[in-house]
Amino acid sequence: MGLKFRLILMNFLQFFIWGSWMMTLGHYGFIEKQWNGAEFGLVFSTMGFASLIMPTLFGILADKWKANYVFAILHLLFGITMIFLPYIDAPITFFWVLLIAMSFYMPTIGLNNSIAFKLLKNDGKDATTYFPPIRVWGTVGFIVAMWITNIFTKEWGFGLSIKVSFIIAAVMAFFLSIFSFLFLPKIKKEENDSSNLERKSLTQKLGLEAFVLFKQKKMALFFAFSLLLGAALQLTNAYGDGFLQDANVFLKGGIINNFSTIILSISQISETLFILAIPFFLKKFGIKNVMLFSMIAWVLRFGLFGLADNTTLGFVLILSSCVIYGLAFDFFNISGALFVEMNTDSKIQSSAQGVFMLMTNGVGAVLGNIVAGLVIAKWFEDPITHIKNWQGIWFAFAAYALIVAVLFAVSFKHKHNPNDLIDVKH
Repeated sequence: MGLKFRLILMNFLQFFIWGSWMMTLGHYGFIEKQWNGAEFGLVFSTMGFASLIMPTLFGILADKWKANYVFAILHLLFGITMIFLPYIDAPITFFWVLLIAMSFYMPTIGLNNSIAFKLLKNDGKDATTYFPPIRVWGTVGFIVAMWITNIFTKEWGFGLSIKVSFIIAAVMAFFLSIFSFLFLPKIKKEENDSSNLERKSLTQKLGLEAFVLFKQKKMALFFAFSLLLGAALQLTNAYGDGFLQDANVFLKGGIINNFSTIILSISQISETLFILAIPFFLKKFGIKNVMLFSMIAWVLRFGLFGLADNTTLGFVLILSSCVIYGLAFDFFNISGALFVEMNTDSKIQSSAQGVFMLMTNGVGAVLGNIVAGLVIAKWFEDPITHIKNWQGIWFAFAAYALIVAVLFAVSFKHKHNPNDLIDVKH
């Protein structure tokens, strides 16, 4: 078994595990468990909470020990925790158990990348050239998982409860854990340059030195908008399947209702395609405009869902929203990461990227999911029946994204120099 195939399989399984349950969590919470918006918002915020500090802590552990062993143990613990979720009814208890599971899973995303980089380097390969074609299999795994979950949970398939998605995730996590123990090459301590890490202060290890960037007005403003947009990045992942599964909007047994998860997977397919267009857009329009395009795309992503109904036109609008998702998600994440790289000292670039991820996937995601849940529960949901005003929900999200886009266009200043982007690669 060659190294490339092993890394492809690792990436495929890594994101298959995530895709097998995340996109259907909204349907599970709203329809099967009848949680209200505030309760579900808290549950879905677990990924954000787990992203605040756990990746950094386990990253330090991986640097001091064998990274592939830490990776394997985390997946083992994640799988064990996920097995308990189908037996929990109370949303608060569910929140705490899922938070524990995500505290094990979220660090593995960064470890997945660092392990691949180290193994490719040890094999004499250039990671910037060899890793992207390997990483794309992670997105493929996410998509395949969504399709398989759709087959298991729809009446035309096996007709099982959505809770089976947690079991699928657990089984695949166990498989990846065993695979990591047995088939990934060992990453020895000295290969992680641990002697160099031991000379770093705790502040440096935790990436806290990058917070000095907040003293710069331009960077502070960028991180503020990263937080504001991060609040919107996971909303359609949280509520999309619950929306398409709502029999009050889409006829039960119809195409949209029956193939909701497969339909939403078009978003991930679109994501892989828009990545290829990023270098052209960056060089042609500049980083600020590319980030602005992303924000406008979020307005369309939410707005098209708000206009969709159980008609042929509604189906077209949903498909259009899924296609736009690729632009909305990729353009900000990748251009934002590039902006950080171009505007920070090389000594703290990794830490600065960590702050960027903290603002978007950590603080932003937590605040976005909790506030969205509270807003839905107060203004867009019947307190007795839990029937939701989906049009109002999506238009509220679209209005929020529009306000962020306008504020960004007016207040964020960045001069475009095409020569600065001459070496941009996807």
